Amino acid sequence: MQLYDKDLLSVQEVRELVEKAKTAQQELSEKSQKEVDAIVKSMASAGVRNARRLAKMAHDETGFGIEADKVIKNVFASNGVYEHIKDMKTIGELGRDEEKKVRHIAVPVGVVAGLVPSTNPTSTVLYKALIAVKAGDAIVFSPHPNARNCILEAVKVIRQSIAEAGGNEDLVGCITLPTMQATDHLMHHPDISLILATGGSAMVRAAYSSGTPAIGVGPGNGPAYIEKTADLPLAVKRIMESKTFDNGTICASEQSVICNDDMAQAVQAEMERQGACFLSEEQRKKLGSFILRANGTMNPAIVGKSAQTIADLAGIDIPAGTKVLIAKEDGIGRGHPYSNEKLAPILAFYTAGSYKEVCDLCCEILHYEGAGHTFSMHTKDQNMVDYFAKRIPASRIVVNTSSTLGGIGASTNLAPALTLGCGAIGGSSTSDNVGPLNLLNIKNVAEGIKELDEIKADLPDCSEGVCKPQHFGDINMDVIVSEIIKRLQNA
Repeated sequence: MQLYDKDLLSVQEVRELVEKAKTAQQELSEKSQKEVDAIVKSMASAGVRNARRLAKMAHDETGFGIEADKVIKNVFASNGVYEHIKDMKTIGELGRDEEKKVRHIAVPVGVVAGLVPSTNPTSTVLYKALIAVKAGDAIVFSPHPNARNCILEAVKVIRQSIAEAGGNEDLVGCITLPTMQATDHLMHHPDISLILATGGSAMVRAAYSSGTPAIGVGPGNGPAYIEKTADLPLAVKRIMESKTFDNGTICASEQSVICNDDMAQAVQAEMERQGACFLSEEQRKKLGSFILRANGTMNPAIVGKSAQTIADLAGIDIPAGTKVLIAKEDGIGRGHPYSNEKLAPILAFYTAGSYKEVCDLCCEILHYEGAGHTFSMHTKDQNMVDYFAKRIPASRIVVNTSSTLGGIGASTNLAPALTLGCGAIGGSSTSDNVGPLNLLNIKNVAEGIKELDEIKADLPDCSEGVCKPQHFGDINMDVIVSEIIKRLQNA
């Protein structure tokens, strides 16, 4: 019997998938907006029809999260995203300004590489496929090995829906032999125009260092501030629902709760009333040594697990029915494991003397991990919102809502998305909730409106080496320059 090398087979598969995707994308580029939209609608409908089945497969295969919540995520990634993008102009001419004689034409990037995490496998596939095809692109997925089967099934559903709408099913493909070599080859393939990376920090860094343009997202580590004017029971309800949604597997979920010192007792009492368990010092240390690995990264054993399961794994006793585990934390960084991102129903609890100190604390948390991602606050004071919005290093400031659902655009009017850009501060190429317009280029067509003589006539008169003051209206440049020189000499 002849044996074949799995890595070589996976690399060859990537080559074939990309070649087929390129051909399918070229066919798609000849279609009208109406024809593309018909394909996208068929894809979204198929995602909704299969939402429950795909959710069960994802839960059974990965062991992460809650099956019922994964159904919601699949519907959101299909219908929620579709409703937002269905009327979006993405094919051909996007607009023109007759007065300025400028036109804007959409140009698909081509073939996109889509990296898929195990935490949100089927919903990420449904979402990324929709926005890619809407933008006129094809996409080839690299699945997380621990979620291979459910991801392949989601791709199968999408391919069939494309064919039913008269499109080429090769617009969406997926590696069936996931290996590191296959993913690396996909990201470096010359016919891949863009990488859409959702996954661990190492994978996102690899995408950005591949030499191929990439949209990647960093970790979330969002603090949630309960300000003194907040409706406390409602704020806690939103935080508890958010942190337990699919057992905290969405990166926009709250990772810490912060309040003023004089509110600490009331906040703790309300959170305990709604199902939180504040750990004793001994329990805090025991769980803290379990949630991170020796290298400082999150222990995968806690990801997407219930509070009770995590407590059992860590060997601590908690009250029956506990929904969220909360540890009082007094520091940030190494040696303070609760200050990290925890994709599980675990929260850090901080207090500070004033709202300014709270803001500084939240900034420090985000700069340690999660810069550019998401911050949430609960308040009735718009001045507080303004104060934090100006200072917090996050791309999404969500107010009086679940951070999880608000960040992805389910409970807010942010663009519905499962890839949340962190901006330059977070090492990302965009701060957007990523959508179709992030996956296309815009060609600008501009007609000439001036001749060289007219351009020259509009310039200041600098013939004597100094631009004449009269060209700057009432501003006397000589006076300004003299004042600058005087101040420099006195400095």
